[in-house]
Amino acid sequence: MSTSRTSAELEQSPRRSRGRPPVPLDRIIATAVSLLDEEGADALSMRNLAQRLDSGTATLYRHFTGRAQLVAHVIDSVLAEAHVDDDALDAVTWQQACEVLAHSLFDVFRRHPHVAPLLVEKIPTGPNAMAQREQTIALLLKSGFTAPLAAQACATLARYVLGFATQLSPPDAGAADHGEVWQTLDPQAYPATVSVADHLPVPLEQEFAFGLRLLINGLSQVAHQGN
Repeated sequence: MSTSRTSAELEQSPRRSRGRPPVPLDRIIATAVSLLDEEGADALSMRNLAQRLDSGTATLYRHFTGRAQLVAHVIDSVLAEAHVDDDALDAVTWQQACEVLAHSLFDVFRRHPHVAPLLVEKIPTGPNAMAQREQTIALLLKSGFTAPLAAQACATLARYVLGFATQLSPPDAGAADHGEVWQTLDPQAYPATVSVADHLPVPLEQEFAFGLRLLINGLSQVAHQGN
């Protein structure tokens, strides 16, 4: 008996699936950011992300060579939220502009507290990160900073923001609350600390703003000295 099939029979038979349909890159990144925000960096894997997208990992590998490249795209997508228009910076002093840029970036890390720890060991070089770095360095050069000082000032400001942002990560479950420890100290053993106990602990956002002003004031003095 012949096993050949006519062209009509072939047309009527179901075709084999060619795999899952592609997922737009912007949807993948948005879903990855949500996964990172909700479950943390350890949960941001190719497998977990594929499950959230109701797709397969092969779909992700069409866009990324692996998790490292995925994370780089996620970081740069989040950094885009820190964008500040040049017009807003041109309307203020360079000191105020630096504060605006630093607070804008810090606010982004506060909305996405799991992002900052991903930057501790790797300097971001995505298009949004590069644009922000370019904006800050251009601002400093325009304000009279020498090239070496502008480069160092930009790096120091970025490290300062990142250092505070890493403390925004949610604490471990069951961590002790030390909010009242200052009120119960022995005044004989710690008289100075007890005398300021009503002002402790200093809120992180307040400490960030205070330290940022000190840093920028220090940069003003160094720039004025021409170093």
